[in-house]
Amino acid sequence: MTPVNPPPLGRTWPPQLTHAWRQPAAALPEGVRVRVLRAVYGDVRAAAELLPRLTDRQAAGVDPLPTEPAELAPALLREHRAEIRALPDDTRLILLLAAADQYPVPTDAFLRAVMAARLDTRPLDAAEAAGVAHAGAGGVVFRDAWTRIAAYETSSPADRRDVHRLLARVLSGEGEMPWRSWHRGAGAPGPSGRLAVELGAAAGKAGDAGRLSLARALAERASALCPDPSEQARLIARAAAYAWQSGDGDRARRLAATTSDDALTGVLALRAGNASEAFDALLTAVTSLPPARTAPESATTPVGRVPVPSAAPAAPGAAQCAAPAAPDAVPSAAIDASAPATSATVVAPAPAPVPSPDPAAHLLARATEAAIYTGDVRRLRDAARVADRLGVVPPGTLSGLVAAFDGRYEDARALLKEAAGRCGPGGDPTVLLHAGIAGLLLGDHTRAATATLRAAASARARGTPVTVAQAMEFRAYADLWTGRPRAGEAAATDALWQAHATGQDNGACHLQAALAMFAALTGDADVCRERAATARSYALARGLGLPAALAQWALAFLDLSIGNFAAAAARLRALAAFGPGHGHRAIRHLATPHYVEAAVRTGDTRVARVAHADYHRWASTVRSPDDLALSARCRALLAPGEEAVDHYRTALDLHSHGTRDFERARTELLFGSALRRLRRRTEARDRLHSALEAFDSFGAPHCADQARTELRALGTPAGAARPGPNAPAGRLTAQQLLVARMAAEGATNREIAARLALSPRTIDHHLRGVFTRLGIRSRIELVRIVAERDESDESEAG
Repeated sequence: MTPVNPPPLGRTWPPQLTHAWRQPAAALPEGVRVRVLRAVYGDVRAAAELLPRLTDRQAAGVDPLPTEPAELAPALLREHRAEIRALPDDTRLILLLAAADQYPVPTDAFLRAVMAARLDTRPLDAAEAAGVAHAGAGGVVFRDAWTRIAAYETSSPADRRDVHRLLARVLSGEGEMPWRSWHRGAGAPGPSGRLAVELGAAAGKAGDAGRLSLARALAERASALCPDPSEQARLIARAAAYAWQSGDGDRARRLAATTSDDALTGVLALRAGNASEAFDALLTAVTSLPPARTAPESATTPVGRVPVPSAAPAAPGAAQCAAPAAPDAVPSAAIDASAPATSATVVAPAPAPVPSPDPAAHLLARATEAAIYTGDVRRLRDAARVADRLGVVPPGTLSGLVAAFDGRYEDARALLKEAAGRCGPGGDPTVLLHAGIAGLLLGDHTRAATATLRAAASARARGTPVTVAQAMEFRAYADLWTGRPRAGEAAATDALWQAHATGQDNGACHLQAALAMFAALTGDADVCRERAATARSYALARGLGLPAALAQWALAFLDLSIGNFAAAAARLRALAAFGPGHGHRAIRHLATPHYVEAAVRTGDTRVARVAHADYHRWASTVRSPDDLALSARCRALLAPGEEAVDHYRTALDLHSHGTRDFERARTELLFGSALRRLRRRTEARDRLHSALEAFDSFGAPHCADQARTELRALGTPAGAARPGPNAPAGRLTAQQLLVARMAAEGATNREIAARLALSPRTIDHHLRGVFTRLGIRSRIELVRIVAERDESDESEAG
């Protein structure tokens, strides 16, 4: 290939174009904005063109966005096609071959195709001169994604079929079967049952190897070529399942709308719709599954294969949609049954064989998650009865939650402990996720953190990004309890973007509520109220009791931390009265220690004593040091005078064996306050100084201010407070201040991300927050503010 010097492809959008996107985009929900930019490949011009084309339901996030280029930005596409048409014929041919090799499925066969067809690549110079594309080490580099699409779509259908056949011919390696099948399917002039079978088998192999975007494209093309309507519907359901697992939520929802599949409907509703409807659809899918064949316990199947009988057309997509979070739940029974013997060749080395998951068990796991989101105990019991009737072993979280809500705490502990123990590395993401949930319920936050991190890692390794955000939803609780609000906030912010980008609006709502709780801990009242309002508004409209309750708890904790005890008590009392879809028994239970504190401060302890009695019974059953410590703290708050001291000492002794460092600091604060009132000044001072140091290290200014107030009441210097809200540094969170300092020192977003082990996207979010809070527009101003702060610190030290 002729070597050329590639021109710079980065562009600075004109101010009027950026304004044309940003102004109308500000009125859209955050998730829609993220998905719009993702759909148009980050092109602001295409985004500005797409916005006025959206329907009201699409703009509200109710209906999926368009997925085809001609629907996204037709004017921009026409402009690019005109550029391509202006090029010589032989240049357009080279660009078509390169585009077909990259879009919509990258196959890396361009150079081999050029050599096989003995094509002259010198005509590519004309494309470089026009600024359309240039030669790279591995082939042709297009100016942008829309230019590549235009190069493909400008050519005639016959020319496109010819280049696809050429590419299929050169992809002759044993491990290249899925890509070869793709080009064979793309080169087909019309329906072909034989090609549909070949593409369906290739989709299964690509899915097994974790190449879910490729699997989706193959299954979707197979459906277009399939002459049998019933088989076509099955292939569409498979394509939708693969699209969802790969993180393409809009395409998944569009494909799902053209077929009828309860499992698929349930999964999509679970993550982006009404959770109660999701539960009903998933339970219907469980009861619709055909009887599973009994296999020896030692039997294993390749990852991605579920031994479902080939006579299972009654529920075409149920099994593969049973666990969209885990590719090992994507069977392809009907396709496999008719696939040629040669289709046994795999694309790439697959992970080690694992025991085949039970589709019914995976569907029940999804139904359990739906019930957890709604907070409806009755639905959990319904799922348990269905499992019992079908002889299916339900997830431990399902049985454990039913036992807990029935008051059978000993049974619940045993079932949840068994589920929490299934958190080994490299396991099924669904199983690991449920292990994390069980760990949280048992108060084992270390195990919960481990399980959820492993669930996210396993999902990434298996090519299912859709699960990562879900795992991080529950990881947020562990970060919350263990006194890591800053790290938790950064991780939850990153997960929020992932949830938005993959169309998981319900997960995004849960993460918004978690971020509200982190903001309450770190004293960012405005952010807390904004996040909580956003989460509650969305959650109440879709029956999501879990995020609604967590957001309410965040607001109550904010009130508690700033001394607004009556408001905190009122919010937590209301939380106790909320039913399914508005509240959640688990959150209400977890918030009991804060409710007891608020109630005692307001002098109304009657209901608090009842709540504490149930909390103590659970803590005594699960024997979690942290829960027992909080129960002892509640007992101290409810005890008169000197009697409270022993309970506080017991609580602190139990805290020393637990992991909830933040709550330990609050216990020390309350103990110090009680000691001050009992005139035990020396010990009170020690306890309050210890609490103050902990709150300062956690970045919890409101709680730290409470400790300083108590110390001042003792007549003891409390040390300098952190910069006030009027000082520039005082307007920033600890994480923002750290990012701002690195940026002021000249580090790029990527360099900062690497140093803090965060994503560049998260760093960009923090810097936007820094600029907004400081009221600045450039890094030059940021350098000045950071320098002024450093000079102030030096003068104080001197």
